Amino acid sequence: MVRARGGRDTTAPAAARHGPGRPLSRDAEEYLSWLTVERGRAANTVAAYRRDLLAYEGWLAERGLAVGDVTEAVVEDYIAHLRGSGRRPSSVARALSAVRNLHRFLVDEGTTGIDPTGDVASPRIPQGLPKALTEDEVASLLAAVVGDEPAARRDRALLELLYGTGLRISEAVGLSLGDVDLESRMLRAFGKGSRERLVPVGRMAREALAAWLSPAGRGRLVPERWARRGDAEAVFLNTRGGRLSRQGAWGIVHHYGQRVGLGERLTPHVLRHSCATHMLDHGADIRVVQELLGHASISTTQLYTKVSTQRLRSVYDAAHPRARPRP
Repeated sequence: MVRARGGRDTTAPAAARHGPGRPLSRDAEEYLSWLTVERGRAANTVAAYRRDLLAYEGWLAERGLAVGDVTEAVVEDYIAHLRGSGRRPSSVARALSAVRNLHRFLVDEGTTGIDPTGDVASPRIPQGLPKALTEDEVASLLAAVVGDEPAARRDRALLELLYGTGLRISEAVGLSLGDVDLESRMLRAFGKGSRERLVPVGRMAREALAAWLSPAGRGRLVPERWARRGDAEAVFLNTRGGRLSRQGAWGIVHHYGQRVGLGERLTPHVLRHSCATHMLDHGADIRVVQELLGHASISTTQLYTKVSTQRLRSVYDAAHPRARPRP
């Protein structure tokens, strides 16, 4: 049995080395616990890391290796394996991030002495432009919600909120009644890592929310008895009176996208892209947009500032005093 400094067993358990459904090694589980407790990472993030580490340890087990046996050459082979299996660059980069952070954690904990990922280069990820809708397309989408029944009021409020505030879909369905203050025109959102931020709510979204939260809207979907704790405080309800799920909200967006001919182009995240892009187009400061969207890094927000060369040129020609054509 191999033991690290401090007496901990770093050899993966037999169940981790063989067969489907194997658990993660003890070290990997401790790393994920650290992510959750010490770093406050969101459940979805931790779940994604768990999947990546299960795949990594499974690949190692097929070669008779434990995490403590890994060298730089082994990590390079694993990256080549991921690329050879057809994974996208962004997927490979995420998998490498999980592997790299695990090994760094083990070094910091004194479990291993060397980080085998230290000199491994991260895959280059093509930076594509966000797939923002035009303002006319957004107007067409929002106009597609017709009727005054509770479901229509809810759908209109959800779409107006996603575009009007740039909330992530998980943030929107996670809203509780106490998070929304229509009088002060603000709401409280909980983003990645449970980071809290205040977000202003514009006129159209505020009016749609007021109509939904009225007795003729949400009030008509309230059940006689709540099925789950927390549903009673949910802003958005499904037709059975429970909290609207991410999948349910995604389905609403997809339904109206199909109705106006946007098809697969429209996702909840495209509405978030569109909110940021249109604000920047109309002169919003990038730092304000960063705060609105809850981006931890300004570099993420800067993706929305990429514009076509033609549009850049036209704005420059119209705005710069030394660029205008002679009268």
